[in-house]
Amino acid sequence: MSIWEVILAFVVVVLMLVALLANVLVLMCFLYSADIRKQVPGLFILNLTFCNLLMTVSNMPLTLAGIIYKSQPGGDQICHIVGFLETFLTTNSMLSMAALSIDRWIAVVFPLSYHSKMRYRDAALILSYTWLHSVSFPIVAASLSWVGFHHLYASCTLYNKRPEDRTQFVIFTGVFHTLSFLLSLIVLCFTYLKVLKVARFHCKRIDVITMQTLVLLVDIHPSVRERCLEEQKRRRQRATKKISTFIGTFILCFAPYVITRLVELSSVVHINSHWGIMSKCLAYSKVVSDPFVYSLLRHQYRKTWKDIINKVLKRSSINSSALTSDSHNRN
Repeated sequence: MSIWEVILAFVVVVLMLVALLANVLVLMCFLYSADIRKQVPGLFILNLTFCNLLMTVSNMPLTLAGIIYKSQPGGDQICHIVGFLETFLTTNSMLSMAALSIDRWIAVVFPLSYHSKMRYRDAALILSYTWLHSVSFPIVAASLSWVGFHHLYASCTLYNKRPEDRTQFVIFTGVFHTLSFLLSLIVLCFTYLKVLKVARFHCKRIDVITMQTLVLLVDIHPSVRERCLEEQKRRRQRATKKISTFIGTFILCFAPYVITRLVELSSVVHINSHWGIMSKCLAYSKVVSDPFVYSLLRHQYRKTWKDIINKVLKRSSINSSALTSDSHNRN
């Protein structure tokens, strides 16, 4: 193995461990907190977590083996199953992020009618569509034998070995990425920019009220006035940072891989295998970032995780005190 392959293998191992830990934490919070389970976005986050965990335990280990051994890991049947899952899970994850953005858009832009427009039944219908949409492409690819081990990405994924099917495969790949990556990106940009517009509008109203209050309170201490102005600035930046994170991580993680897949269809451009694996690692990094972007950094999930830790520590302290008292009684 070259130094680049060692680095890429190490990156995959780190991504795999962090993704497994982070997504398990999200799943534990969902199972522990009744409040999280009651919320409609929890269904979308649960579906996204399911896709991330399955990607972590099925696709990442085989990609790691492909990097190390430079050949197809396992038999053709295992590779076909993993390639099928890779296409399904990637599409499902993208559409789940789009569904979360739609939920935020309805909650912020239409707050009074949110509970009537986004119910559990509506969320279930959206999830049903994401599953049907996501499973249709790998079924077509598997029926046409367009799934296999691709040396450029060291992964079992969409791959056409027959030159006579090149035109059909090019059309299929273009339609697949248009209706998965591009569609999800358009939905993300549309919904979150609408959310940002509403957030900025509310910030301006709050800023006007704050400035009027500061003008009336002539005897206010300068330090208090300074803190109010700093809070105004943080309030304006908070929504922009969150929305930039949602859209930015999606583009940063998926765009290099999608562009590489499309450029690969051209026989004129040669793509280095190290870049192919690196773009695949960037796509895998979305599995790592999703738990933090959508769940673990939110106040409700942080509080739930602290409650879980406190409960475990309290139980362990009770057990240790019981053992101590029992030993004293014996003595």
